[in-house]
Amino acid sequence: MIEAIGITRHYGVRPVLRDLSLRVETGELVAIMGPNGAGKTTLLKVLAGALPPQSGHVLVDGLRRRSSEETEISIRKRTVYLSAEPWIARMSTGRAFLLAVGRLWEIPDARLFDHIERLLDLFRLTAKTDTIIGSYSTGERKKIALAGALVTDATVMILDEPFAGGLDPAGIAALSRVLRHFAESREHTIVIATPVPELVEGLAHRVAVLSDGRIAAFATPAELRGGPAGGVSLQEAIERLVSGDSEDPVARSCREGAGCGPRRGCICWRGSWTSCWCSGLPMRLHWNTRSSPVFGCCAGTGRSCGPCTNPS
Repeated sequence: MIEAIGITRHYGVRPVLRDLSLRVETGELVAIMGPNGAGKTTLLKVLAGALPPQSGHVLVDGLRRRSSEETEISIRKRTVYLSAEPWIARMSTGRAFLLAVGRLWEIPDARLFDHIERLLDLFRLTAKTDTIIGSYSTGERKKIALAGALVTDATVMILDEPFAGGLDPAGIAALSRVLRHFAESREHTIVIATPVPELVEGLAHRVAVLSDGRIAAFATPAELRGGPAGGVSLQEAIERLVSGDSEDPVARSCREGAGCGPRRGCICWRGSWTSCWCSGLPMRLHWNTRSSPVFGCCAGTGRSCGPCTNPS
């Protein structure tokens, strides 16, 4: 589990993250999306402990980042962070680099040697195994960086634009297979940032859309599109959210459902799944701050859905 609570981060006088709260459940794969400058990379750096927030804090599996040296070491042993432009030892060979990373994470050699060979094969780097990384192409350097993240066996993964950086179609397909396997196994907690909606569908359990340093929406891809019928594409839904002219997609799917039941009052439960009385679709109450609900389904007016005023 990764939880960001009231995160505020600014560079000089320019705020980048504004009292942002986000909870990624254990076993979830969450994609962070939004326009350039929305704060995606800054958020991932804060989650990874690479950048301290001005206010707020981050919990990883219940442990608070930067609370003590011992706690931070414990978190880092189970966490790997790959930046969009990672540093790589260019004078090292690919095999030596992966060995060094694996041993830093204390992976037993018997497991490590086999894992390295499989990762090199996965990313089609076997022919470059004993060649110095400085001679690799841009895409090959991205692949060896991804292999370095995967060789750690970390159960918490924070990956900034893992599909970018010159990856060829084979590399994108290989990484997609790995992440899809992790998502289906529910044994890893993963946060990725990517600007490409097509890479998210069928991969992420939920998508957090950032706009102006805040969470504009946090829902499944289907919910963002407007329910199982899919009113719009995921890209269109995100563009509408960040432009500020869209109705909440979960609210829309509820409003356009088969009609509300006669019962009055809010039927949402904070932080848990329930069924929308209007459409019968599964839904969750979403929050954009620690205290303000974004959406709740209420059946009191016959066909309307609006802010939840009585969360239980």
